[in-house]
Amino acid sequence: MITRIHVNQHVIKQNRKTGRRDPVLTVKTYKTNEYYKEVVIDGPCRVVYSPDKPLSCGAQVWIETNSEVKGVTDEGRSMDDCNRDFEVNCGTLAGKVLMYGKAITLSERGESC
Repeated sequence: MITRIHVNQHVIKQNRKTGRRDPVLTVKTYKTNEYYKEVVIDGPCRVVYSPDKPLSCGAQVWIETNSEVKGVTDEGRSMDDCNRDFEVNCGTLAGKVLMYGKAITLSERGESC
């Protein structure tokens, strides 16, 4: 499955204007868009510049790979770790919901990623 990663310039500008630190990296597959502040590409990839045929979001430069891409949270934990936390804790309602690459705790007993 092909994965494309690009930097969202609109979020960078909005962060600068508001002082927020929202994730600026978009990781796209044919079925998902995920947002991170850092990603790790576990294998070969290529950088594409295509001003005449940009992505549907308007990006003209992106990284393309068939390798596994792992998003990293603010605290340096991979999203795989956060997803495992959710699977382990969801039966006790102490699970986490992923939003913009961050895990949001559903109960006081859970610890956020």
